Amino acid sequence: MENIIFDRIRRDIEQNDVVLYMKGTAVFPQCGFSAAVVQILSQMGVSFKDVNVLEDNDIRQGIKDFANWPTIPQLYVKGEFVGGCDIIREMYETGELKDMLVENKIPVSDAA
Repeated sequence: MENIIFDRIRRDIEQNDVVLYMKGTAVFPQCGFSAAVVQILSQMGVSFKDVNVLEDNDIRQGIKDFANWPTIPQLYVKGEFVGGCDIIREMYETGELKDMLVENKIPVSDAA
């Protein structure tokens, strides 16, 4: 089972520049931490694929095992795990998130 789930995760993060594994969707986040990351990405004008872990328990546990990271949300950029809510928030506040996105050729709005 793990290989099937890991393959699915790998496919998502390889086919999309920015992927957010979250509780709920970008339109309707279902936890405060997921909502915070969606808000940051939205403020920066970053388009991303959202994956609702509440719809699939295998993905919900699989993403934790895949990244060896115990919490959700989890942000991936260009196939690399960036972090969860606290890390993303800190990176946003220091400008490190914008720098990383620009370095990876991810379009960011000028207002960010």
